[in-house]
Amino acid sequence: MSHDRTIIVQTEEMPHFYTYLHRHKEIQLTWIQEGEGTLVAGMNMHLFKAGEIYLFGANMPHVFKSDPEYFEPDSTKQIRTITVFFNPNDKLSALFDLPEMKAVQAFLEDYDCGFKVPQEFFEDISGRLQGLLNSDGIDQLMQFLQLLKTLSNVNGLEPLTVNSFPRSINDNEGMRVASIYNYIIQNYNKPITLEEVAEQAYMTPHAFCRYFKKHTRYTLVSFLNKVRINEACKLLMSGSHNGIAAIAYSCGFNSITNFNRVFKSITGKSPRSYKEQY
Repeated sequence: MSHDRTIIVQTEEMPHFYTYLHRHKEIQLTWIQEGEGTLVAGMNMHLFKAGEIYLFGANMPHVFKSDPEYFEPDSTKQIRTITVFFNPNDKLSALFDLPEMKAVQAFLEDYDCGFKVPQEFFEDISGRLQGLLNSDGIDQLMQFLQLLKTLSNVNGLEPLTVNSFPRSINDNEGMRVASIYNYIIQNYNKPITLEEVAEQAYMTPHAFCRYFKKHTRYTLVSFLNKVRINEACKLLMSGSHNGIAAIAYSCGFNSITNFNRVFKSITGKSPRSYKEQY
């Protein structure tokens, strides 16, 4: 991402989110103004919706995956966001090296696995993001400092991921792992074989298994199950389905027994209990 500014602030208004897992050297803070779906952050998945703000650390793989209805031919849905990108190690390095910035620097290092801004801070931080968008020059820099001050005062944050693949991964390896991720995310609702996914990475199945476990700390089956159960949870919470069996098959499971077993192993609850809870 090359720009002639130290802080990049941009808005997006599109039919759906960018569909591929990606990473970049800048820290990213995104306010979802409109849109919902599944956030893949590192090796973890979360449901997201409008009125939420997320921070992603430098080189942290992520993608906002829009719900399937966004891709239907007659869809009138859209997404809207405000995002700020900044790199403390580039043009801003002199600023972040100041003694007065130690607390901010420590905060960003502590939360390099990202976080969702708690609801009680949403109004304050969204207002500061809007202020950044509506300013430029030194005014924008001052707004940015106020945003950092506000963020660094937030306590008790839950990281978005605790087991991301190594940040030091080179670009070629990063692109290969991302292509595997993307293939699984786009095809989780169909039968997927080890051979098919290995082919996406131009590897033999045996080499692929070692490679995927090394870079993600998951087996292919455990990661695929996690993606499928995440989608099932979303359908159970939305109520827009024709029963638990329909959800199981639409998420790529070929038997209800297997679906129930995997669902409970990942969530700790049966699908019926999960549905009743929400």
